[in-house]
Amino acid sequence: MKTAHVIGLGRSGIAAARVLARQQWQVTLSDRDAATRHQADALALQAEGITIKLNHSFTPAPGLDLLVVSPGVPWDAPALVAARAQGTETIGEMELAWRSLSHLPWLGITGTNGKTTTTALVAAIFKAAGLQAPACGNIGYAACELALTEPPDWIIAELSSYQIEAAPTLKPTIGLWTTFTADHLSRHKTVENYSRIKASLLANSQIAVINGDDPYLLSKAAAHAPSSHWTCTKGKDAILPLVPDTYIENGWVIHAGEQIVETEALRMVGAHNQQNLLMAVAAARFAGIEASAIAQGVSTFPGVSHRLEHICTWRGVDFINDSKATNYDAAEVGLRSVAGPAILIAGGDPKDGDDTAWVRQIEAKAIAVLLIGAAAEPFADRLKAAAYPHYEVVQTMDRAVARSAEISKQQPVKTVLLSPACASFDQYANFEVRGDDFRQVCTKYLGEM
Repeated sequence: MKTAHVIGLGRSGIAAARVLARQQWQVTLSDRDAATRHQADALALQAEGITIKLNHSFTPAPGLDLLVVSPGVPWDAPALVAARAQGTETIGEMELAWRSLSHLPWLGITGTNGKTTTTALVAAIFKAAGLQAPACGNIGYAACELALTEPPDWIIAELSSYQIEAAPTLKPTIGLWTTFTADHLSRHKTVENYSRIKASLLANSQIAVINGDDPYLLSKAAAHAPSSHWTCTKGKDAILPLVPDTYIENGWVIHAGEQIVETEALRMVGAHNQQNLLMAVAAARFAGIEASAIAQGVSTFPGVSHRLEHICTWRGVDFINDSKATNYDAAEVGLRSVAGPAILIAGGDPKDGDDTAWVRQIEAKAIAVLLIGAAAEPFADRLKAAAYPHYEVVQTMDRAVARSAEISKQQPVKTVLLSPACASFDQYANFEVRGDDFRQVCTKYLGEM
């Protein structure tokens, strides 16, 4: 019997272990954490014949046939490098899902920003068309979970660079590239390497759709296949000599010369969401979905949690959760999209990147910036250096919301925006937990005032 080791007792690792066990592999699933929250899962998996090792650091052993890693495990971690050196095949959970589900059509969506909204909107359109096409990958299901159920009509996968890097044979029917800016450089080291990984998904896709509004992607147009399809919010003649298949004209999304849906049907603010709409429409049309189903899916789409999500209106001030804005570019877009004057809540686990446009947007729209988490002091120094004086270090979400309410009573504020420009791992398990905390604090604190 062949042996496999799966690293990470999270949702994707559990699904991967179960897929392998069903395929008659001898499976070990390990996690460095020994938390009691794993105990119920561990007992259930052990009953299925899967060996569980908690509080365990993987080291490669002779005779191991396959190593499957969750997305959070660095691809160049010493243990993975050693495993590959001794001849152990090493793949990600997404690659395992592809090997199990490659007989189905896949739609893969990547990009620095915009991919979650685009993925969720694509899934909503496919559902409106009567198709079973649940979102998976970075949102929704773990991809391997779909290999454990009745096969869907399509696999709609949001794919991070981490997942693409560890899925070398993944070849989607349709691939989308939403945006590109410098991110995850602590893992990928250079912008060029990060871009190469993203580009590989499009190169392996039968149909490639690329955002023609993105300056970086447009500058690299010659590097993409001549058969790539482009989108543009500024009309069909805005990116000549490229001619977009999908563009906006007179308030309509046009694809291949056909009016598909009015742009105002999408109930999400921001010009960036118009581009997300174009990407989703292009994907749906290339998948053969009729315009009427696309229009229905778009008009009923509620938006995405933690991305410009309206939490409440208090004394005429909108409180907006943009916790998914985990880098400067996403946070700049978030602040640009809301009504000003705004109070910005920012900070968390800081990332590398160019903050120039973000700081300019703060200067243009923010009446105050409230700083939380590990990035609070560095951000304060950065704003001081930019001669922006209206910042305060408050450290916690509770204090940020309370201080926002105080300022809103004294100054003409239209929006309080949580848009951190940081990862969450200094104070929260992930950006979803951070956004949920913001929602809960707003509900509790503002409801008591």
